[in-house]
Amino acid sequence: MTFRIKRLALLIGLPMFLTSVAVTSIIVFASSAQAQFADQSEKEVLYWYDPMYPQQRFDAPGPSPFMDMDLVPRYAEEGAGSASMLIDPSVTQNLGMRVTPVTREAISQIVKASGTLGYDERDVAIVQTRSAGFVEKVYDLAPEDVIPENAPLADLFFPEWSAAQEEYLALRGMGEPQLLAAARNRLRLAGMPDEHITALERSGKASSSWTITSPISGVLRSLDVREGMTLPAGASLARINGLEKVWLAVAVPEARMSNLKVGQKVEAILPAYPGEILGAVIEAILPQANLESRTVRVRVVLPNPDQLLRPGMTADVTLSRDEEVALVVPTEALIRTGRRTLVMLSEDEGRFRPVEVRVGRETDFKTEVLSGLDEGQRVVASGQFLLDSEASLRGLTTKPEQSPVNTVPALHEAEGTIVGIEDDKVNLSHGPFKTLNMPGMTMAFPIADPVLLKGLKEGNRVRIGVSESDEGLVIERIEQLGDQP
Repeated sequence: MTFRIKRLALLIGLPMFLTSVAVTSIIVFASSAQAQFADQSEKEVLYWYDPMYPQQRFDAPGPSPFMDMDLVPRYAEEGAGSASMLIDPSVTQNLGMRVTPVTREAISQIVKASGTLGYDERDVAIVQTRSAGFVEKVYDLAPEDVIPENAPLADLFFPEWSAAQEEYLALRGMGEPQLLAAARNRLRLAGMPDEHITALERSGKASSSWTITSPISGVLRSLDVREGMTLPAGASLARINGLEKVWLAVAVPEARMSNLKVGQKVEAILPAYPGEILGAVIEAILPQANLESRTVRVRVVLPNPDQLLRPGMTADVTLSRDEEVALVVPTEALIRTGRRTLVMLSEDEGRFRPVEVRVGRETDFKTEVLSGLDEGQRVVASGQFLLDSEASLRGLTTKPEQSPVNTVPALHEAEGTIVGIEDDKVNLSHGPFKTLNMPGMTMAFPIADPVLLKGLKEGNRVRIGVSESDEGLVIERIEQLGDQP
């Protein structure tokens, strides 16, 4: 009775960060209350421990050296030294635990994102001069004007054309086809377009003026000429973007990148045209991610025959994949520790054990399980965090339900800059670990082998490969990329 009174007084004053200890106390208290009627002398005691310091074990009973309470026995039937623990059914009922089966269902991955319309960068025309000249006239146009094909832009005068045209006209009546062909070639080398040469042959009159026109219809993005300007050969006069198609750039969280593929269906709704759904497919997944927003860009090409879609407009985008049959568990059943994902597996006779799983897509409050569980097994969907706290206090270890074929752990890679080297640790300012969904930060990493540090110094730019362990992330491979500028 004294032990229980002390235990209750301790629970009342526990802070929030000792929640797991409180759960242990509740379970131990409930178990001890039920065990009053059992003959404890028949149970095999493995060791005694203080629930506040479960990692310290004692060979005999007595008062705790840490707290004002007696040591608690750990019995063999409670699963010490194994990967499972026994919880009385009445205790699990009082804790509100709910168990659900692992099922195989058809799931479809839907990603909601936002996008912005932009110009089709493949449909671009750059207008340039072919020879040095002067600007005689600029037509009444301004940037952002929508112009048709062959719209006049400016009238230019080219002095070099005069002598070449006079020479060509003089040779026409001499009956020397070779000389005439050479003179015609000089006209082309002087920058005279074919239609201008044809007009010279028909009229027999020289003209050194040329009206520059738009080769395509679209938006006049820039017009860089003014009347009276002197232009060198090759000077850019105008840039025109076509509007027959527009590009939709979609920002997708990088955590969802594995759910994207070229050719995937896309639906876009523009606030400018509510109720109208534009259907298309992913044309390309762009190679560079946005470091600030942690997103990757996806390009979608939309037809624009009526030119109603304007670059700069926004869109609400839905990216969906075809349904696939997969093994799923309720998302709420997952325990994410930051380094791994666990579930509490419910076994026969009130036994529970933590199991590490590898998860995939998430949809409709359910998550795909890639490895670690089999169909028909039962997992705890409510109250699993209480069991996880008890498992941590008991020192239970987790192991996958299914052994992987390749036992070599995969390394997670990132790039960074060495901030400092101390003993067998490297203080590194690194970028994101995409496979861990871990953002960039500055932290210290232990080194698996000190030989890896040979030749490295502060300021080096490196690429690292780390493995997950109970002590955290450990550098297994490090490659120097060059000194930081």
